[in-house]
Amino acid sequence: MRPDSPSPVIPFLVACAGIATFSAMDVLMKGLSIDIGAYNAVLWRTGAGTLLSGLLYVASRPKWPGKATMTIHAWRSVFVAGMALSFFWALARLPIAEAIALAFVAPLMALYMAAIFLGEKIGPRSIAASLLGLAGVIVIVAGKLGGDYSDEALLAVGAVFLSAVFYAYNLILARRQAKMAEPLEIAFFQNAFVAAILALGAPWFLAVPAAGHAPHIVGAAALATASLLLLSWAYARAETQILATTEYTGFLWAMLFGWMFFDEAVTWPTIAGAALIVIGCLIVARKAPPLDPIEPAAA
Repeated sequence: MRPDSPSPVIPFLVACAGIATFSAMDVLMKGLSIDIGAYNAVLWRTGAGTLLSGLLYVASRPKWPGKATMTIHAWRSVFVAGMALSFFWALARLPIAEAIALAFVAPLMALYMAAIFLGEKIGPRSIAASLLGLAGVIVIVAGKLGGDYSDEALLAVGAVFLSAVFYAYNLILARRQAKMAEPLEIAFFQNAFVAAILALGAPWFLAVPAAGHAPHIVGAAALATASLLLLSWAYARAETQILATTEYTGFLWAMLFGWMFFDEAVTWPTIAGAALIVIGCLIVARKAPPLDPIEPAAA
């Protein structure tokens, strides 16, 4: 923790505000994904985000990043693009709280990816945490199967898992990236590269949204950028192990926003499954030593 921040309370509250802001962005993106499709929602949002974060980045008079830094920006953006497309496609077909709860398995997946790519050892405690997370997923999916569901909803559950796989690997890349670049630089190049990657599909999938969608697109871009900056500020001033738990407040915001804007009821299996997954993640967080800050990824 930096000496200019003797108490973690303010960074903790700022991190909570960053998660709330990101959850509000999910609301706008869910509506856009329903109306214009996940591809166009993500493409237009990252395009707007490129302009917004670019203005802030240029105003900071930055030094142009080197080849190694640009490579990590581009490589991470490939996974961010896949993560965003799969998650927002699923979000258009699942209640927000359900999608967020299932996405919580990403930190547990990151354990095994760290073992594969970084050679880290997985101990009995981590395995137990993973089993708890798996049990939570089974509870949520069983609740889905026990009620009214469609084949597309089950595909959406699979899309959330795919998004979690992308996000888990993204966590590993984020640590390397955070050591090489500042938050504004990461925000700008991530938006720019994701937009460029998605633009490759424009000849087949691009649709120009109606003028009425513009405020939601710009709003989602502004909220995503604000969330990134708030979380980056907090993680620079308090330890990761203190702030990591703020991620789980996203489930509370998802329940509230889903009910307010989409009239989504939250089922007991979703709450119970989310609790098991979160407990598993907390076990891992208590086990882990203090780590370098992670720059949050805007999905």
